[in-house]
Amino acid sequence: MTNLETFDVVIVGGGPAGATAATDLAKRGRRVLLLDRGGRIKPCGGAIPPQAMREFEIPESMLANQVNSARMVSPSDQRVDMPINGGYVGMVDREHFDEWLRERAAQAGAERRTGTFEAVERDTDGTALIRYRPGAGRSGNESERVRARAVIGADGAHSAVGKQCVPGADKIKYVAAYHEIVRTPDNGGPADFDGTRCDVYYQGDISPDFYGWVFPHGDTTSVGVGTAVEGFSLKSATTELRRRAGLEHAETLRREGAPIPLKPLKRWDNGRDLVLAGDAAGVVAPASGEGIYYALVGGRLAGDAVDTFLATGDARALKSARAHFMKAHGKVFWVLGMMQYFWYSSDKRRERFVSMCKDPDVQSLTWDAYMNKRLVRAKPAAHLRVFFKDMAHLLGFVSAR
Repeated sequence: MTNLETFDVVIVGGGPAGATAATDLAKRGRRVLLLDRGGRIKPCGGAIPPQAMREFEIPESMLANQVNSARMVSPSDQRVDMPINGGYVGMVDREHFDEWLRERAAQAGAERRTGTFEAVERDTDGTALIRYRPGAGRSGNESERVRARAVIGADGAHSAVGKQCVPGADKIKYVAAYHEIVRTPDNGGPADFDGTRCDVYYQGDISPDFYGWVFPHGDTTSVGVGTAVEGFSLKSATTELRRRAGLEHAETLRREGAPIPLKPLKRWDNGRDLVLAGDAAGVVAPASGEGIYYALVGGRLAGDAVDTFLATGDARALKSARAHFMKAHGKVFWVLGMMQYFWYSSDKRRERFVSMCKDPDVQSLTWDAYMNKRLVRAKPAAHLRVFFKDMAHLLGFVSAR
């Protein structure tokens, strides 16, 4: 057995999932190493619901902006406003938000290191060895190793940990996402721009199977596009989206792209001492592409599972992360997946989908579900009305205008 530094848990990836797991485990007295590449900002619209603020003790000071409505834009340029009555959608800048989460983990007792994961190896006694290349300025940048009684892979959609250690993780499907962060116009900006409103473009030339977005973050605005169609030019579509939004002359501050998983993996653990969390586990909501809240949840559940594993030595505990996540959110993911399959498949259906968003029942149920992260069971009559309206639109019995 090698004489290397040993941690209870090594967490690879310092985004919302990894940082949350690190915080929770450190608070429980576990010796935690949080390994993050550093210097990378996750491309993201930046929306988080009030439920995330409550559940994960995120102060309002971390919000770059609060939006109180959304505007859906159809292929024919029909524009439907969806006000949030009595609530808001929080907007964060991932550059600052993720760092705050990592620093909170450090304050809870986790050790932070900057480095790039290379491999999971095994010591002579079977304990995991995490090999990584440290950041510049340490050990001549040669690979280092630490021992880990347990490992959490929270290293994103193209998870190197998952591909190496979890069966099926190398076959995960993605939507490609790209956005440009621009400086938010001042009062003399585009007449139709509203810094308290998120605009969502359901137009086939902007995205053939997903959507384009304009999300204001206070001083900056995220303008981006997602698609799973190979060969589709995200940069060209974003340029056109900026023109339609009146932001073609706004100062561009940075450009970023990343894959977004399409559905949760069927397995998150290796059956031994490792579990995945966040994008690495595929927990991004279909249709909406929302990932921050689900990454926070996934990180917490991975931390719970690992803590139980460390206490009992029973590797079956690692399966609880996925089981608990799917019990709480699997039905929502299924509904959103069906919605994306039906309504995003053509401009004709997108037109009807945007038209449906005019309906007060649709708006109420949508915002209740988003802000509280649950299907709204207390309104069966509203669900029934929405069902029949949905079928009428799908079958073409209702005009899209």
